[in-house]
Amino acid sequence: MKKLRIIFMGTPDFAVDSLKALVDSNYNIVGIITAPDKPAGRGRKINESPVKQYALKNDLNILQPINLKSPEFLVALKNLNADLQIVVAFRMLPKQVWAMPRLGTFNLHASLLPDYRGAAPINWAIINGESKTGVTTFFINEKIDTGAILLQEEVEISKTANAGKLHDQLMKKGTKLVLETVDLIQKNNFKLHEQTLKELNQAPKLNKENCKIDWTDTLDNTYNKIRGLDPYPAAWTILNNNNENIDIKIYKVEKIENPHSLIIGTIVSDKKQIKVAVKNGYINILELKLAGKRKMDVKSLLNGYTFFENAKMV
Repeated sequence: MKKLRIIFMGTPDFAVDSLKALVDSNYNIVGIITAPDKPAGRGRKINESPVKQYALKNDLNILQPINLKSPEFLVALKNLNADLQIVVAFRMLPKQVWAMPRLGTFNLHASLLPDYRGAAPINWAIINGESKTGVTTFFINEKIDTGAILLQEEVEISKTANAGKLHDQLMKKGTKLVLETVDLIQKNNFKLHEQTLKELNQAPKLNKENCKIDWTDTLDNTYNKIRGLDPYPAAWTILNNNNENIDIKIYKVEKIENPHSLIIGTIVSDKKQIKVAVKNGYINILELKLAGKRKMDVKSLLNGYTFFENAKMV
């Protein structure tokens, strides 16, 4: 059987695992499409995507288009003469790109489509308190995350899992699904399942507004939101301490079910812990980051930081 000529498109660590598995399985990867290099951090050092870093180490052909519709990129892509394109955590493709290969372009999405279409399915599944999610491969079409489904696999979400843990679980499951999908396409041995277009849970892009903690929400909802944004981009709030407002990010937490009569947002602190009063209980903070400071555990913070009696989260 003639080897398929495959182009792989991806940028973050989530995509590297699938790319590595394809290379290790001796698939013919004729091109890598990834994000352009960009300056990052305080020193504005040029940052290469994880996919590019892996591709360089393995002597793979790399393209980094700024504009996916530019004539130069489209010519370079066509010259690679790919049979199939695989997309894992990249960006929206114009039709000129996804329709180019004779066998089409399939995408790996970190949810059980049609549920959680959008940019942040891993985070929103936890934020919404789901007990399961999964991974889906589907052929790309004109609309985002709506194409015909090739394969799916479920993953259970534990009640304490954060976005980082679920990310790694879905990455491993997704890698396996990508390999299975390529094998089925190569053998022309697949059945497509059309997606329903009805509105289900969505997974919109995360921003400062939807990552802010609402302390007036329920205990479960607050807990789920914080772990659903841990470790990235992290839930945030404003600490009002002695009439000074400080932005803080909150990472690892525990929930404590314990009715109380405290004002919502009140901080209960001693030398070992920081608890925030919410409806019917407390959020016990274990890791946090004050603006301008490093991320630290609560005990380290309390060694040199004082919470006044009127301290609260707002």
